Amino acid sequence: MTNDTALKQHYDTHGYVVVPSLFNASEVQLLRNTTDQIIESARGKSESDSIHDLEDSHNPKDAPRVRRIKDPVQQFDTYGTLARNEKLLSILRTLLGTHVRFHSSKINIKSAAYGAAVEWHQDWAFYPHTNDAVLAVGVALDDLTEDNGPLMVVPGSHRGPVYDHHTDGAFCGAIAACEVVDQIQNAVPLLGPAGSVTIHHVRTLHGSAVNQSTQPRPLLLISYAAADAWPLMGISDFQSFTNQLISGSECTAPRLEAIPVRMPLPAAEFQGSIYENQRAQQDRAF
Repeated sequence: MTNDTALKQHYDTHGYVVVPSLFNASEVQLLRNTTDQIIESARGKSESDSIHDLEDSHNPKDAPRVRRIKDPVQQFDTYGTLARNEKLLSILRTLLGTHVRFHSSKINIKSAAYGAAVEWHQDWAFYPHTNDAVLAVGVALDDLTEDNGPLMVVPGSHRGPVYDHHTDGAFCGAIAACEVVDQIQNAVPLLGPAGSVTIHHVRTLHGSAVNQSTQPRPLLLISYAAADAWPLMGISDFQSFTNQLISGSECTAPRLEAIPVRMPLPAAEFQGSIYENQRAQQDRAF
């Protein structure tokens, strides 16, 4: 799906799009090489740090088991360059408009046979903004297949309810399975060869199962927002916020939309990545 009008129509209607093979083999190989080096640097570590989020089954004496690389765009030039790639920016301008801001990034590794599941959730619960012109891009570093734990989305759910992501009075980053048991029957997997790009709206209901294949499923996830969408949790430094603008010009008049919001507070009992946050949710789908 490359036609701008068709792309925008599909995204607006369904809350997601897949662009097959946006990045070529050499571009993907550079990303893979960097990712492999970062994973290998976790060898011998006994706990997660500012770069590595380790699987529960990680053993410092064995080969590294990394479930997430934290803030890759901010910490490594290879990903930082990719986040500003013109092929990607062209799509972002189609979906968000001329003025676009980088928000955050991570790589979910989904290692073969044990890569952890991510429970059903909406990104909106983690970082609500003044409006919902916010999305997440997934760059496939390996093929996305039915059995390697691909991202699954519920089409049209971005126009539905904003779900509660709390349990026992605190944020947990996951929706109780009983709340979405009917909706997830309509979920579709986002599949494609390495180099493909998935994009989902900030309110789209999504999750992913354990990787049951013999191949890893590393997915570079980069979130972006329209420049007039400001985070409701506030900004700590305006200059740093402005430096995240990757297209167009700064906006100091945030656009306000009447969209339901549940703030991610009180803070999650288990701090760290979404994997830690979701440990508190006992009513699980995966």
